[in-house]
Parts: sequence; structure tokens; C-alpha cells
Amino acid sequence: MAVRIRLSKRGRKKLALYDIVVSDSRSPRDGKFIQKLGTYNPNTNPATVVLNDELTFDWVMKGALPTDTARTILSERGVMLKKHLQVGVDKGAITQDAADQKFKAWVSKKESAKTSAANALVSKKEADKKSRLAAEVKIKEAKAEQVRAKKIVAENPVAAADLAAAADAPAEAAE
Repeated sequence: MAVRIRLSKRGRKKLALYDIVVSDSRSPRDGKFIQKLGTYNPNTNPATVVLNDELTFDWVMKGALPTDTARTILSERGVMLKKHLQVGVDKGAITQDAADQKFKAWVSKKESAKTSAANALVSKKEADKKSRLAAEVKIKEAKAEQVRAKKIVAENPVAAADLAAAADAPAEAAE
């Protein structure tokens, strides 16, 4: 019996959620499974993965083969790296302490990269919001100036002529 770690679809159209499951390779995608390992939600930014890493690592070490998408998710979580290091320990190429140290270094590097990416996303959103607000204020001021000019014309036609002459003077000076 070939055992696979794969995604099982649930949810609705255009808002699919996936369960990460261990199942027989012959069973249908949404059919019977052996064990549920976690969930994957691609609808959020960044995608949300809730996974029992220890249980998944046990299944991978027992020989369960992940599908391409599941392999990508497991690699992101560090399960595949942990397997790689454990195989090295089993063969005697590296000690368990060194493998644990490499894995912890990788996890800390990954976490710092995630936090910096999240901070960059938040700062970009804030900068976009400020630029949109500045553009709105500029448009509002231009409309207020147009309204003020119309009021001057309506109240005093002589002042309107002076205003028109003042507006033409800078244009002539620029030429």
C-alpha cells in the first residue's frame, strides 16, 4: 500500500480550503484518509498553514510520499529539512546535536524573514494609504478654490476681473 501526504479539498467554489492528510494513493482526493495532519488556506495573504509538524515528520520518516504541493508546504515548514538532517544522522554523516543546531538556525532565519516580510507589507499598505489621502486632500483643495472663485464672481464682478487678470499674469510671465 503506497501512502501519500496530500491535500483534500473542502470549502466552496472559489473559497476552497484544504486538509493535509495521509491517505492511500488509490483513494480519491476527497475520500477516505488515514490521518489528518493539518489545514491549508490559500485564500489569505500569506497563505495560512496549520500543521502538526511532529506527526508529519513521523509519517515522512515512515515513508509517506508527499505530493508536489504538499512537499512545498512541508518544505516551508521545515519538515523536509528535518528529514534530510535525520537521514544524515542515521547514516553517521552528522551528529544529532549538529543536526538540531542546523535546524534551529534555519528556523530562526526563516522566522526573521517572515517578520521582515510582514513588516514590509504593513509599511507598504500604510504608505499607499497616506499617498491616497494626500491625493484626496489635493483634489479637495482644488475644488474649494473653484468654489471660492465662483463666490467672488457672484458677489463682486469687479473683483472677478482682478482675479482673472492675476491668473493670466503668471501665465504670461512663464512664456
